[in-house]
Amino acid sequence: MSVGTVLITGGTGYIGSFTTLALLDHGYKVVIVDSLYNSSKVSLDRIELLCGKRPDFYQVDITDEAALDKVFAAHPNIDSVIHFAALKAVGESSEIPLEYYRVNVGGTITLLRCMSKYNVPNIVFSSSATVYGDASQHPGMIPIPEHCPIGPTNPYGRTKSTIELVITDHINAQRNNLKKAGKPYEHWNGALLRYFNPAGSHPSGIMGEDPLGVPFNLLPLLGQVATGQREKLLVFGDDYPSKDGTAIRDYIHVVDLAKGHLAALNHLREKNPGVRAWNLGSGRGSTVFEMINAFSKVVGRPLPYEVVERRAGDVLDLTANPSRANTELGWKTELTLEDACEDLWRWVSNNPQGYRQDPPKELVEAAKAAAKKSA
Repeated sequence: MSVGTVLITGGTGYIGSFTTLALLDHGYKVVIVDSLYNSSKVSLDRIELLCGKRPDFYQVDITDEAALDKVFAAHPNIDSVIHFAALKAVGESSEIPLEYYRVNVGGTITLLRCMSKYNVPNIVFSSSATVYGDASQHPGMIPIPEHCPIGPTNPYGRTKSTIELVITDHINAQRNNLKKAGKPYEHWNGALLRYFNPAGSHPSGIMGEDPLGVPFNLLPLLGQVATGQREKLLVFGDDYPSKDGTAIRDYIHVVDLAKGHLAALNHLREKNPGVRAWNLGSGRGSTVFEMINAFSKVVGRPLPYEVVERRAGDVLDLTANPSRANTELGWKTELTLEDACEDLWRWVSNNPQGYRQDPPKELVEAAKAAAKKSA
């Protein structure tokens, strides 16, 4: 039985597709809107293969209010939104900041306007640890708690922190206006999920990250080096004050991350907390060199890299303090960095062309058998 209908923006992307799978597995109905700017419709086939259910899909740009309006009108049962759709490259955001504000902030405003019109009260927002900026400047803020001062160091992070403010103001206004009118107001809620570095793939080996063009994250880049699509990894700086000179990041398996979105959505629907921020991370920091070594170990050979200058907007340490999510959402990471590396290697070694090729038949058969067993 369906526990609700959720609209997922950016639902064919990396984290969006895994969250869609988690929601379908837990009885939700899912409607996806995605422009397919940096994702593939093939992810819908893989979702269906893994869980036996297929989300409704609309190729819609988040900034197109008329098109988005039609989706809400066609699905009057939508009661919640999980919002992923965004441009997401830190480096690129410094080159075309206006486009990042137009899509990320403008698209969110368009979405919230449609939610208001159709009385859809819950939003789970895919924010980012980049909103904290350089937390090491603040004493006692590593690992980073939610009360760490916000101070992003690049346009991408600033779009995320701006969206957090827009959502907060919008939800608070809806609650206050309804309260003044003597009407129920507690059902308007927002989750701001600040997550750290998503990694890994589905353990089946048939679903994973398939960035169009150049990937922006460390592990997919390493995957391309391992499959020979890329000559070497560029390491941005080895002069940080860390144990090996490279930047420290908190890597979270994408399957755990998807479960975090499910936990946040359930919390909004059951507890009506208003607007609340949660860090989704493991609480364990790993340097870039440690990641290269961990993935090289899984692949079975050293992967080539070259150290280059630091990248504008990068910071020393982004490690989460996830205790608020652990306590309030009853959520914590269950999979390890090694799991993420092994699952990623299973994905890229079997699908070097990502969704532009059919996965090996034996993996498909195994996935079908697993889906049948769990049905």
